[in-house]
Amino acid sequence: MSGNRTKGGLVDWIEANATTELALTINGAEHRLTIDARVTLLDALREHLHLTGTKKGCDHGQCGACTVLVDGRRINSCLSLALMHQGDAITTIEGIGTPEALHPLQAAFVAADGFQCGYCTPGQICSAMGMLGEIEAGWPSHVSDDLDAPAVADTEQIRERMSGNLCRCAAYPHIVEAIASVARDRAEAAA
Repeated sequence: MSGNRTKGGLVDWIEANATTELALTINGAEHRLTIDARVTLLDALREHLHLTGTKKGCDHGQCGACTVLVDGRRINSCLSLALMHQGDAITTIEGIGTPEALHPLQAAFVAADGFQCGYCTPGQICSAMGMLGEIEAGWPSHVSDDLDAPAVADTEQIRERMSGNLCRCAAYPHIVEAIASVARDRAEAAA
């Protein structure tokens, strides 16, 4: 099967039993795979590349545990075929910080106790990174009163923008506190 995707283009017809070769750029490294063309990005990451930091929660795009960044934008990797992401820059939790040098969001989650069991935390952090980028780009949210006003990272905005990421332990106040602290630090650094 040819099945190659051009950036922004269409995916060729996929036969039910077809395998395909593809190259994915994940956390800055290229990975070549030969997989069933119907494999989701989530399963490619977890089952084929053993990048298990990205979690499978509902597998229906409703919990956000599988959130990764694709070209800096957050997506639910369970809802996207791996084949669709050739040429994209994919970032998973493994590509964000290290145990010795945590990313500021990871450090803020630790400081604010923004996790309980930790299962949703990789998706929460990837989503928060994407969300902060959306605010910096001036994207309004559903709770923005003025669509032309600069986007702000207040509690209401953070809660709405993170509403696609569920935490079964209900650590939401601490998650919002962690994200708000990073947003404040970024705003102060930019001032």
